[in-house]
Amino acid sequence: MAFGGEVWRLVRREELLGEIVIDGSDFPWLEGRFVPAPAFAAVKPWFDESLALLEADETERFDAAYDRIADALSLVAPSGPVAEFLLHIEDDRAWFRWSDEPFDED
Repeated sequence: MAFGGEVWRLVRREELLGEIVIDGSDFPWLEGRFVPAPAFAAVKPWFDESLALLEADETERFDAAYDRIADALSLVAPSGPVAEFLLHIEDDRAWFRWSDEPFDED
């Protein structure tokens, strides 16, 4: 696995919220163990809400809830910040997809 063992970081501005240690992939998704920093507690409810809405198939409400995550947080690959991402975190697991270019909204 090309990404195995890599450490990706979740940040808000310059503050570390947590790290994702990659241990699996299913293109276009990567997944790994999520190691939260103390600052993650402030945004954890955002991830809980977005995942609950996704599981309930509340697409419009999910989009609005997830916008808060996408607007306020950044995902940083080992090579640097990515342009756009879709990240889910549940307990000590995280899974995400990313792009070096903004996602197509169509």
